[in-house]
Amino acid sequence: MDNFTELKATHYETRKPVKIEIRNGIVSSISEIGESEQIQNLFIAPGLIDNQINGYKGVDFSDTGLTTDRMRRAVEAIRSDGVTTFFPTVITGSHGNLVKTFRNLAEALKDDEVRSSVPGFHLEGPYISPEEGFYGCHPSAFIRKPSWDEFAQYQEAAEGYIKQVTVSPEVDGCMEFIKICSANNVLVAIGHTNATADQIRRAVDNGARLSTHLGNGCANMIDRHRNPLWPQLANDLLTPSVIADGHHLLPEEIQVFYKVKGPHKIILTSDVTHLIGMAPGKYLFLGSEIVLTDDGLIKNPVLNCLAGASMPLKRGVENVMKYIGCTLGEAVNMASVNVAGIYNMSDRGSLTPGKRADLILFEKNENDIILKRVWVKGREVIHL
Repeated sequence: MDNFTELKATHYETRKPVKIEIRNGIVSSISEIGESEQIQNLFIAPGLIDNQINGYKGVDFSDTGLTTDRMRRAVEAIRSDGVTTFFPTVITGSHGNLVKTFRNLAEALKDDEVRSSVPGFHLEGPYISPEEGFYGCHPSAFIRKPSWDEFAQYQEAAEGYIKQVTVSPEVDGCMEFIKICSANNVLVAIGHTNATADQIRRAVDNGARLSTHLGNGCANMIDRHRNPLWPQLANDLLTPSVIADGHHLLPEEIQVFYKVKGPHKIILTSDVTHLIGMAPGKYLFLGSEIVLTDDGLIKNPVLNCLAGASMPLKRGVENVMKYIGCTLGEAVNMASVNVAGIYNMSDRGSLTPGKRADLILFEKNENDIILKRVWVKGREVIHL
């Protein structure tokens, strides 16, 4: 049966009114139409893509008791914030727990609703820096040297769906691990690292292509010249992910990242934990007491570091427009087109005929995005 939908709104990049035809879950055509007051402040854009979500509204993706039903609830909540594709992210843990976690996630992928928004998983750790400050809030007891044999067990549990791993290049054995991952189509990111410029260069030579939440996963006090930030910024082959939630980076840091990398070589990420949407207060997380403040900051007072984020990816899109003065089109593309490109997701990520109809419809009030409707594969999943 032929499924057909027609939408009229303002194109998020051209700011011209358009008619979009969707047939069988695919954008079949986009054409400009005459001006209309009804759609003057109603924008259409590709659904956002988040490469680092640790959990959502009470559902922790690293929880060994995660069920498919809870995963479905998380998917719905994530979509309600405009994200139509995301990578559940699993952090450092014991070997047994990581195996269980990836089995749970793989089982959840058998559900059509989950699979339509989840193309794969992101393993952040356990092969990261063992130095205090650089490992952030990752449980230090489980940080270890990389092992391809061990990783292969996680990949088997995940049924081949681990698409990204974040590692620290200075750890013994990491260069060979990066090389093998790259040869097996696992995207390697550098993060939670105190690597030297030479180690970062060698990691890139071996296939590393991303910097995980650049500017974070770093000690509070570092050498002003010899630190892991400059060489990652300077390397043209590295694309940094940036948490622009208003807590993780200062506006001027994001301005510099943008000026160095440009609008096509940055991706926005949220790094949200299961505490997004939860009431402010004290929580137990990763064996430590953390504090969620009224303004959404999550901090581990003992380690004096941030413990993930609580703002949706949409907030990052809003903030980069405010911080760097970029256009709506550039801001949205940092959270859609650019992300799809780095993961070679050719079926989605842009508002283009022939792509999956993963779309968001929203109003814009200065830099604020007010979501109205969300489609995944041409099917409306959220109507606010």
